[in-house]
This record gives sequence, C-alpha cells and structure tokens, in this order.
Amino acid sequence: MVLDLVPLWTVLLGLAVFYYVVFDGFDLGVGILYGLAPGDRAIVMNAIAPIWDGNETWLVFGGLGLLAAFPLAFAIIIPAVYFPILIMLLALVFRGVAFEFRFKHPAVRNFWDRAFCGGSIVATFAQGVVLGTFIQGFKVDGRQFAGTSFDWVSPFALFIGVALIFGYALLGAGWLILKTEGDLQDWARRAGRVCLVAVLIAILAVSIWTPLANADIARRWFTWPNIVFLSPVPIITALIALGAWYALTHRQELTPFLCGIGLFLLSFIGIAISLWPMIVPFHYTLWQAASSQSTQAFLLIGTLFLLPIILMYTAWSYWVFRGKVRAGAGYH
Repeated sequence: MVLDLVPLWTVLLGLAVFYYVVFDGFDLGVGILYGLAPGDRAIVMNAIAPIWDGNETWLVFGGLGLLAAFPLAFAIIIPAVYFPILIMLLALVFRGVAFEFRFKHPAVRNFWDRAFCGGSIVATFAQGVVLGTFIQGFKVDGRQFAGTSFDWVSPFALFIGVALIFGYALLGAGWLILKTEGDLQDWARRAGRVCLVAVLIAILAVSIWTPLANADIARRWFTWPNIVFLSPVPIITALIALGAWYALTHRQELTPFLCGIGLFLLSFIGIAISLWPMIVPFHYTLWQAASSQSTQAFLLIGTLFLLPIILMYTAWSYWVFRGKVRAGAGYH
C-alpha cells in the first residue's frame, strides 16, 4: 500500500502559512502602528527588534513547500499574483533596510521611521491582495494561468488588502500591550479596539461576499446539515471577539494578543472549509496539483529534520527576549 503524503504536506503548508501570519503579522502590525504611536517610538521598535527578521522564515518555507509539493499550483498561482508578490518582497526589503538604518543613521531617522511604517503597510496590503485573489479564483486554461497580469486588481482583493492591514494592526496592538506599559500600553489598547471593530466588519463582509459570489461556497456553508456542523465556526468567532473586547477594556495583557490569533485561526479555518479540497480555486484539487509520491517522500525527509530546528530556535529566541521592553533597552 502506498502512503498518501498529500494530507501531510497540506498540513505542513497550512501551518507554515498560519505561523507566518501570526509571527510576521504582529511585527508588521507593530510597524503599521509605529507611525501613529505617541511618545518614545524607540520602545515600539525595540518590542520587535530581537525577533522580527526570523519571523519571515515561515514565508520562505511556505513558498518552497508549495513549489516542491504542489508544483502545478505554484505554476498557476505565482503568475496570477506576480505583481503583488513583487511589491510585497520589495516592501519587506525596504522595511528591513529602514529598520537597520534607523538605528545606524540618526541624522535622517524621521525618514527611516516613515519608511519603516510605509513598508509595513505596503507589504501587508500586498499580502492581503494575494489572499483575496486566491479566494476569488483564477482564470485557467488547461494547466496554465490564462488571465492577465492585473486580474488581482478587483474590489474583493483590494478589500482583503485593506482588511489585512487592520488585522495585522490588531495583532501588533496585542503585542505592544504585552510588551509595553504605561501610556504606550494604554494607547495600544485604544488602537486595538479600533482595529478589532474594523476586523469584525471585514469578517462579516467576507462571510456575506464570498457565498454571494460563488454558489459552491454558498452550498458548502448553508445547506443542510452543513449549516449545523459548521455553525461552531461563526459562534466561536463571535465569542473570541467578545473576549478580545473585554480584554482590551479591562487591562488584560496576554488575552488581547491570544484573541487576535484566535480570530485569524478561525478565519483561516473558514477559508479552508470554503475551498476544500481545492488548491487552485476552482480548478485543481490538492491531489491533482501534487508532485510525485517519490518527490514528496524525498522532500519530507529534509523537512522533518529541519522543521524541529526552526521551531526550537524560534521558541528559544522568544523565551530569551521575554518580558517588558523599557526605555534605555537599546537595539544593538
């Protein structure tokens, strides 16, 4: 009997995407809020300084995993979102340069401050556009992308881009609440409440928009008995939203960040339910787009060796730099 490795690779890629959204999402969110933060912005920067660049490991892992395990999906998806991905990568590079030069070139610090904030916003918006384009599907002819280079310029994709800015800002506010204190922490709570309202509006809008735009998604969610089996997803989402609001208004520190992650997790699950088992909506399933069994097995050996190392050094870095960030604790 041949072991089917597609479900395992699906889980690995799903975890890579989710880990990237959480880990790089909150530091991009801090960058988004950075331009609005009052007081000593060095504290805001130092809240992510020791760990920000390592978070993008998951982006690399996800991209390479998609290429190796699902090459047909890679060949269709990447040309469809080439420009948003290019914009995202350039913004991430510019953001990284701004991060370093802010500390090393104080004479033009204001410029690099704006560059850091702007790069975070642009990179986040581009990621949201990629997600929105993926959800709405691609024009495919046989095994090739048949659309244009600007199919991603659609109301839905652009809306998801804006929504993700507020989503990452919510994670960033949760991280600042966890890592700071005093006036800055109070400001992060207020920013978190604004972002939470915007995120909930976006979740509601997408929950209405996608079934109206696609009959298959509507049938997946609203036919009997699916509507009963899938009802825990919106119910738990609503409970997490209430918990987040309570935490943001009652001076809890860890809970706002955890609730932000929870909202992203439920949104992630909702997208997976809507599109399953498609990896190229609405043309190819995971099994149809997968590479050969021998290729998947060969790649899995290296992945299972490297993945625990990535998890260990990530956990270690967060453990070493735990606790509050205070004025005078510089980045070197």
